[in-house]
Amino acid sequence: MADEEWVARLAALYGEPLGSFTPARDALAKELKAAGDPDAAARAKALRKPALAAWVVNLLVRRDAEQLDQVLTLGESLRAAAADLDGEELRTLTRQRRQLTAAVTTRARGLAREAGVKVTAAVADQVEGTLHAAMLSDAASGAVRTGALVRAVAPSEVGDLAGPEGTDDLDDSVADPALLGIRAPALETPEPGRPDLRVVVDDGAARREAEEALEEAREAFTAAETEATEAADAVATLRARTLQVEEEIDELRRRIATLDATLEEVTDELEEAEDGAEDATLVRDEAAAVLRVAEKALARLDP
Repeated sequence: MADEEWVARLAALYGEPLGSFTPARDALAKELKAAGDPDAAARAKALRKPALAAWVVNLLVRRDAEQLDQVLTLGESLRAAAADLDGEELRTLTRQRRQLTAAVTTRARGLAREAGVKVTAAVADQVEGTLHAAMLSDAASGAVRTGALVRAVAPSEVGDLAGPEGTDDLDDSVADPALLGIRAPALETPEPGRPDLRVVVDDGAARREAEEALEEAREAFTAAETEATEAADAVATLRARTLQVEEEIDELRRRIATLDATLEEVTDELEEAEDGAEDATLVRDEAAAVLRVAEKALARLDP
């Protein structure tokens, strides 16, 4: 398969819905094998399914390239300000960067939700981190533009604005290094009249964010309520067991008291019996002495 055709097939594959990726990849591998290209088939079969955060970024690249361009353009300005040691400009751009990445992340979550995929706060953090990394590094920016990320990229992987950029190899973040330098095709034209998210979050996005936060809070409350109920049940069970053990201990104490009294009585009787046995032994010894004297007397009378 020619490189141009391979790149085109990859671009189409990584534009698939998340749930359709694996069957689409397997179908591509089967098609290539049937076409007599086993090497390309094996290459296709080995393509990695994108992690959820990577897929959300890919979706943003294809569905809203305008917002992505704003992120990457601001990143270029940030890097230029850092290179010029322009502290005031850097602080201003950094504030804009935080607002813009938060807003575009919200937009990306909305696109995912429209595609039937829920994005948690943890995944959203990875999406925002990837956008941040793309601002810091030309290498990360190029990886994001492919629309074929297979994993999120952390800002820590690309250094910082004051240091060398792209010091780490990001080839493993993209489905195939052959895609680097190529921009993903758009899935559809952005809707006209959509509010610009350049600096602040639009009202609709803020409401969606609040609704998602409310849903997550409800889920967290339900889980916490279940855990609290289970804990209360465990406490009740242990309290009942504690009462049972205390009753058993009280019964044993009463039994011990009774046995103590019995032991005292038996001890007194034992002392009396021992005294009687001692007296009886003395009487027996005296009787034995008298018996021996009588036997000797009788023996002397015998002829």
